[in-house]
Amino acid sequence: MIPVTRDRWVFVAMVAAVAACSSDSTAPLAAVCQSTVAPLAPAVGAPLFIDPLTQSSCVEIAASNSSDSASYLIVAQSAGGDPGDSAPFSLQTGGLAALVAQGATGRLSQAAALPHSMWARLRQRGTVPNTFARGLYERRVAVSQRIRAGLAPRIQPAAPAMVTKPTLGSQRTFAVCADYFCATFKSVTATVQSVGAHVVVYVDNAAPANGLTATQVDSLRGVFDGLYAIDTTTFGGISDIDTNGVVLTLMTGVVNSLVSTAQCQAGGYVAGFFLPDDLDTTAAHTNKGEIFYTVVADPSGTLSCAHAVSDLADVLPTTFLHELEHVIIFNQHVLVRGGPQEDLWLDEALASYAEEVGGRSFLPDSSTFFNYVIGDLYNSYIYLLNPQDHFLLQESDTVLEDFGAGWLYIRYLMDQFGPSLAARLTQTTLTGTTNVATQTGVPFATTSGRWSMANWVSDLPGFSAPAVLRYTSWSFRNVYADFNAFDPADFPRAFPLVPTPFVAGGVAAGFAARAQRAGLALSDYLRAGSGTYTLATQHPGSGGFSILFNGQNGALSPALIPQLDIVRLH
Repeated sequence: MIPVTRDRWVFVAMVAAVAACSSDSTAPLAAVCQSTVAPLAPAVGAPLFIDPLTQSSCVEIAASNSSDSASYLIVAQSAGGDPGDSAPFSLQTGGLAALVAQGATGRLSQAAALPHSMWARLRQRGTVPNTFARGLYERRVAVSQRIRAGLAPRIQPAAPAMVTKPTLGSQRTFAVCADYFCATFKSVTATVQSVGAHVVVYVDNAAPANGLTATQVDSLRGVFDGLYAIDTTTFGGISDIDTNGVVLTLMTGVVNSLVSTAQCQAGGYVAGFFLPDDLDTTAAHTNKGEIFYTVVADPSGTLSCAHAVSDLADVLPTTFLHELEHVIIFNQHVLVRGGPQEDLWLDEALASYAEEVGGRSFLPDSSTFFNYVIGDLYNSYIYLLNPQDHFLLQESDTVLEDFGAGWLYIRYLMDQFGPSLAARLTQTTLTGTTNVATQTGVPFATTSGRWSMANWVSDLPGFSAPAVLRYTSWSFRNVYADFNAFDPADFPRAFPLVPTPFVAGGVAAGFAARAQRAGLALSDYLRAGSGTYTLATQHPGSGGFSILFNGQNGALSPALIPQLDIVRLH
């Protein structure tokens, strides 16, 4: 299916009505509803969620009797559906005129305007690592299916017993994924250079010169130890199928070489990962344990892109948090409870949340905190630039905007239901939207609808958003405005989300007034979990307006759970 962007929206004036119009603002509204519907007069701040399949596909907002303007945020949303699904829709309006024919889009520049540490984080999050991560997710699914079918052992955490960690200076040989698709493996011999409470670090004996010093390896391992405690406290326990009581970290140039220099420069690189095969003791190339594979420092770029020593300190901790969440949720869903692998969109959303939780542990050190969350802020920002083009319920695992939607939604849920929700979502056999609805006690369509509205109204100036439409942990308008002022190349607007504006009554004579009575149609695609934002304004004394939410050629797709979200702002 060819994606439809905001630039390709269709704004269609009903020509028969236009031909007969004058500038008289008292002319009747265009009849967009096939039958009479009762006008709604929403109270300020009271959200409405309208199901066009079971209620009415046509909504009429009553005339404004106020001496002040009234405005409404209206979101045509897919409030569920299968991840990655999409279907066409149309919003036809009566009594509204578009103030602009096309909303501003704004795409981010490729310029590296952010400071070095933050840019290192963003460079690591391009299309190359995301595509690689998609392959890892498919391998997790395959391993979970083998375990559930009895083709691989389901190794559960044993009772507490004496465990023996690898010792400083000891060596081991590992089979390491040696190409972008992990179709081939390379034997790597490495030496233990740091031993901690939860993490042991091996360094490839063949690592390039000018890498991390022993002190720097110890420092990085110390950070990993602390982040291990944060992730396991937040989500739950990790497996220990090798019964050594620790997670092994293998720093090897084989990971650097997964991508070429050209690939790295164009689309990022793979900083680190856990390989699902290692949790299947019967796999062909399993190392039978929990192992975090990472790049090594390579300042001269002998293996692929150059990686300065400082890059590793900037990038690897957040990668560790993100990837460890995947191992924890696999353990809790599959190994502990015998359930299926979590849906990709929710697994990735929780992994992004893990990055933020880890970053918050460094506050009030805001510089370190923002280095941990800059990727999430960037992804959420570019999602909000064009939310109608992307998915909350993603299934591709390759689009940064989809990651941004997932982080925003999980962040909203944690603000609404408390941080303990993370463990409840993890420690279960339920998956996806069913998991969310069960753990929150609220239908997914309701939380996703409230979240869609919160993205615009949570900290909207002049509007007191009700509690269910708020983020409590972030004031995104302030944060995004600060990034825009500091780095307009990467953050081109003070606030990324710009609903398409419409006006009812009080417009100038001419085409705008004619279009007001004629009605307009907006055509686009509903994408699972996401929506199209519009903003309707009624000037004092103006008439009502109507909205027909339908498919482009008939009925809406019920599989996408279409929903019209409306909240009056003033």
